[in-house]
Amino acid sequence: MNRRLEGTVALVTGASSGIGHATALELAREGASVALVGRREDRLTDLAAEISGAGGKALVVPADITTAQAAAEAVERTVEGLGRLDTLVNNAGLMLLGPAPSADLNDWRRMIDINLMGLMYTAHAAVPHLVKAAAEEPRQVADIVNIGSLAGRNAYAMSAVYSATKFGVGAFSEALRQELARQHVRVSVIEPGSVDTELRTHNPDVIQQHIVAALGDIERLQSQDIADTVGYIVTRPRHVAVAELLVRPTEQA
Repeated sequence: MNRRLEGTVALVTGASSGIGHATALELAREGASVALVGRREDRLTDLAAEISGAGGKALVVPADITTAQAAAEAVERTVEGLGRLDTLVNNAGLMLLGPAPSADLNDWRRMIDINLMGLMYTAHAAVPHLVKAAAEEPRQVADIVNIGSLAGRNAYAMSAVYSATKFGVGAFSEALRQELARQHVRVSVIEPGSVDTELRTHNPDVIQQHIVAALGDIERLQSQDIADTVGYIVTRPRHVAVAELLVRPTEQA
């Protein structure tokens, strides 16, 4: 099999579950050494063992990227431990839904800190290393892939601040893409529709029931579907940049 990312290094945030977990495995299958960033060290350790058992290489980096210092340290540990950085997948996220007028403002702050600020902190720390990889390494290209959401294209009731963070991800991604394009650091945003992950389980039962009722009995996306999308983006030829991909379940209106 042609391992198209052989010799490269990827960092995946939110790697302890869902899309991040699947993406780390996908990039490792393509030959990348993968830094696994997240807060649940036990899960990261299990994932690293799975990657190593399949012949790959993984580095466990426990971190809470909601502070600039922690995000920068995660990037530095990746470069120190694996030698360089070619691909950043900003996947860590939180979805806390409910009516805005009665919201817990701490929930708003948590979503902003993780979904938006954490993503931007990590990108800021990673950019110099990605520019260096694009200039000096054999592939001569590097990638930032930010995981947005369908809620970053369409705002919905009960998701005001979640949508606000994901609209922010889209805007940040496009502006950064323009700034880095001539240096061959590609910036992409993936906007998934409904994905069957634990993301919705962070909400009270009544909110989860509302989500289920809104979706009906459609077949939802799986984490691997988004991991496949990440893999597609970062394995394009150097002259091809996929700036934005919206991925919905076929039945989701």
